[in-house]
Amino acid sequence: MKSSRLVSILLLLQTRGRMTAAQLAEELEVSVRTVYRDVEALSAAGVPLYGDAGHSGGYRLLDGYRTRLTGLTSDEAEALFLAGAPGPAAQLGLGSVLAAAQLKVRAALPAELRTHADRISGRFHLDAPGWYADADETPHLPAVADAVWNCRVLHVLYRRWREPTDVERRLEPYGLVLKAGRWYVVAGPGPRTFRVDQILQLTSSQEEFTRPADFDLAAYWRAYQRDFHDRLYRREAVVRLAPGVTLDRAAGHRKEKDGWTRVTVPIESVDHAHAEFLRLGTGIEVLQPPELRERIARTVAELAERYGDFGTHGGD
Repeated sequence: MKSSRLVSILLLLQTRGRMTAAQLAEELEVSVRTVYRDVEALSAAGVPLYGDAGHSGGYRLLDGYRTRLTGLTSDEAEALFLAGAPGPAAQLGLGSVLAAAQLKVRAALPAELRTHADRISGRFHLDAPGWYADADETPHLPAVADAVWNCRVLHVLYRRWREPTDVERRLEPYGLVLKAGRWYVVAGPGPRTFRVDQILQLTSSQEEFTRPADFDLAAYWRAYQRDFHDRLYRREAVVRLAPGVTLDRAAGHRKEKDGWTRVTVPIESVDHAHAEFLRLGTGIEVLQPPELRERIARTVAELAERYGDFGTHGGD
């Protein structure tokens, strides 16, 4: 809508300073001609907006001009307060800062939008960690966050899964990611990814580093997740599933005469698949790989032997 686009132009110029028509058009995904028309509409409405010609020209607002948040829609106001995550902010040492910022934004909202914002805060609460995972202790998180913000080098003692487990590392922290209640720091050189809760000791230094200008944290994390998934499921298992039984990641479904379905499932390892498939009980039959089928057969035989005399020792 044109009204929301006009507000977007106003806020872009307010936050970024001078911008050319081409830059505004790219940001808003419209034509340059549309930007020209929108700028004329803003000027006609009394917004102190000026255009400078030349190579370094562009549109800008009169120095000191600020707009109130009257251009927000009710959905935008609700989303703004839904995005406020007090738990992670508090972990970063920014709980009071977030609260103060939300208070200022709320005061700037018109009465109707303020009601919408209060309603969303009272009806939705974000809790990222899973039910069966204990909260990670991250005592060094505020120091890591400070180093990320100020581009300071960190020297850490880090615990990894392989030997030697405790290693010293020099980190140039580019950014922090919160995934499923767990904090990760992405750091150079590399970059590489480290779990913040596995930092055993941390020493901040006054040494500064230059963050790569082209580094995109969100893009890096998407690629990291794809690579992690590819490395995680490097093997495959062929199984038969009873009617009504399903498995995530299953592919190549082939219905068989007895009503069962033959599928191929990516697996992380024989150990992991053994535990995962046993949970399905009699609803699954493993065909391949042979070592997985044999291991499950041994487990089932041991269980049968253990519970075979249940009526003698444990029953009535």
